[in-house]
Amino acid sequence: MDEQEKKQGNETNNWNIRPYLAIGLTSFLVIAASISFFFFVYRFHGVAQVMDQLAVILQPITIGFVLAYLVTPIVNFEERHLLPVMQEKIKNKRKAKRLVRGVSVAGALLFVLIIIGILLQMVIPELYRSINGLIGTLPKQVNSFMDWLSDYVSSDSNISGYLETALIKGTEFFEEWAQTDFLPQTKNVLTGLTTGVITVVKLLFNVIIGIIFSVYVLMSKESFIGQGKKIVYALLPGKKANAVIHTVHKSNEIFGGFISGKILDSLIIGILCFVCLYIMKMPYSVLVSVIVGVTNVIPFFGPYLGAVPSTVLIMLADPIKGLYFVIFILVLQQVDGNIIGPKILGDSTGLSSFWVVFAILTFGGIFGIPGMIIGVPVFAVVFYIIKKILDYILKRKRLPRDTRSYIKAQKLDVETNTLVCFPEQPVKIQKTAKKDQGKKEAPKEAEKENKK
Repeated sequence: MDEQEKKQGNETNNWNIRPYLAIGLTSFLVIAASISFFFFVYRFHGVAQVMDQLAVILQPITIGFVLAYLVTPIVNFEERHLLPVMQEKIKNKRKAKRLVRGVSVAGALLFVLIIIGILLQMVIPELYRSINGLIGTLPKQVNSFMDWLSDYVSSDSNISGYLETALIKGTEFFEEWAQTDFLPQTKNVLTGLTTGVITVVKLLFNVIIGIIFSVYVLMSKESFIGQGKKIVYALLPGKKANAVIHTVHKSNEIFGGFISGKILDSLIIGILCFVCLYIMKMPYSVLVSVIVGVTNVIPFFGPYLGAVPSTVLIMLADPIKGLYFVIFILVLQQVDGNIIGPKILGDSTGLSSFWVVFAILTFGGIFGIPGMIIGVPVFAVVFYIIKKILDYILKRKRLPRDTRSYIKAQKLDVETNTLVCFPEQPVKIQKTAKKDQGKKEAPKEAEKENKK
């Protein structure tokens, strides 16, 4: 009896609780995720408001990170050329590297601010002259249109009657709208203008804070990278940590290559557009070139978004030149899409045209114009991660990872673990070819018999 009790005691002591803890933890996480999802759906408007508030609060930090990321290539370029020179003059390598980093960050930010200032100096006076020109020519255009309309109407009594009735109804509608809608909404218009001014001031303040924040990020970027890797290797096993680090490096390569390449491509397109418009003596050449270059940053739809307002501006000044501009912009976009873009960007995203349009429409619908700009590289990163996960699963199942292997696949043979393809349809061309060969061989055989 004592031996049996000891055995039972040993069995109870050896009882492993870890599987039950795993089951309990999994159940808790599933229930918590379900409750969170229900709360998110049921209180979506409240969650959206909280997210908007967080976005407003974190706007300076977001601007700082984005600016630091965009300026990093310029900082690295300056460091590669300045560091050897400073290390020869300063024996303390750490001090020399710190000094070079400060000079590089200041030079990169100053370069960006100078470029923005030059663009504003080019655009604002041209925009002011364009608006003044439109205001000056608009009365003449309206008068000429009214003269043409009066001459046309005076020649037909029926049209004059219809036009008089339409003018009376339009005047009555305008008077009613001015009394019922416009005057009561004047207060709201003034409130909106005040809110807009306050928003612009807040944005400028956030930009200044973001620039200061970007300086701190650029000065200590290696430290932030090291902290991130430290967290990954501390929380994950070795293989998974290496996979995460590799994915982050690849994502940075895709994202950075696309953004920097697209900015360079847009700059080249803007310069080419200005040179060609100046040679063609188009009106508003500077303003139109800036519009075309800036909107070209948006993939696929950007050229069309920039071409529409530019065409309207030129056609208001000269309709014939507006038609020439449409032809020119089509040629320029073909050159960009087939020659300049592939040379600069290459296949940096790895996406087909369908997924590019899908990413632009999806992210543009959610985040607006910023979503249209960053939608393609973000979706390319997601696409790369999903592809790697699927390749890993297929490799474990010992199945082919090439997409072409699944195009004609009918089913998977479970016993042999191979894909069974659809039977190929017989090609009629081969049969006709055999018949033609038979027809050609028949005269040869007849000739042989005659010779015999």
